[in-house]
Amino acid sequence: MYAVLTSYVLMLALAIVHGVFWSGLLSASSAYMTNMLPERRRAEGIGYWGLSTVAAVAVAPSVGFWIYRKGWVWLCVGAAILNLIMTGIAWSLQDNPAALSRREGAPRRLLEWRVLIVSGTLFLYSFGYGGITSFAALYAEANGVTPKSVYLTTLALVILVTRPLAGRLGDRVGYKRVFVPCLVVISVGLACLAIGSTRAWMIASAAIFGAGFGTAYPVYVGYVMQGIGTERRGAAFGAILAAFDTGIGTGSTSMGWLIQHFGFSTAFGVAAALSALALPYFLTVDLMFRRRTAASVART
Repeated sequence: MYAVLTSYVLMLALAIVHGVFWSGLLSASSAYMTNMLPERRRAEGIGYWGLSTVAAVAVAPSVGFWIYRKGWVWLCVGAAILNLIMTGIAWSLQDNPAALSRREGAPRRLLEWRVLIVSGTLFLYSFGYGGITSFAALYAEANGVTPKSVYLTTLALVILVTRPLAGRLGDRVGYKRVFVPCLVVISVGLACLAIGSTRAWMIASAAIFGAGFGTAYPVYVGYVMQGIGTERRGAAFGAILAAFDTGIGTGSTSMGWLIQHFGFSTAFGVAAALSALALPYFLTVDLMFRRRTAASVART
């Protein structure tokens, strides 16, 4: 439908429908994938799974522009074909019978509120990622740094290298022990981008930020899923993705306004400050829920 629509109003209306089903796809596929993973290797498996997105982002723009030479219609048709292939793969999957049986007596809450509250951490540190994906190339261009894609390329390479190793580390030594340093590293990476605008500073920032950002997500999911039953994993991933995507979207739009009025350095400095708040927020919420759990156990 995107191929034939000529009204931007209709296109935006279609985007709302698209977004609803895209969110369902992400939540359901995340929960399905988690059910397949052995618990002792959960973060490692999530790390491998997340690399598919990084690889797609690295390949899709160049392939998309190549197809776009033949016209917008062909680009949309190509995307539709990929989705039909994905539909065929999904149709062939089998649900876990054990998970289905547990689902019958599962709570009927629409949202997993505990996960949503903890996932405020993701919102705070993904704010900067939204700004990076939207404005890193423009930042390089404004400062005469070539190639303009140097930041995103370095970021993708670092994530591809560090994420599988970090997920395995989280499974072995503990998810929280790995996640907390990641929050510090993310803040440092964004601060480097605010301080320096040369190629060396941008590469250093991308390497530091990528090491923290690429590691944080799989170990965070591993941490959260420790207390989530099989029947609630879809709702839990919905809460995670809501916080994560909201942070990226808010960061992209807000940093555009900040850049326009105060410049790139100030915008990335604000992102670094918000990401720095992620650590005390996470520790506070984690302590609150651990105390509540301990009190509940003591009463029983």
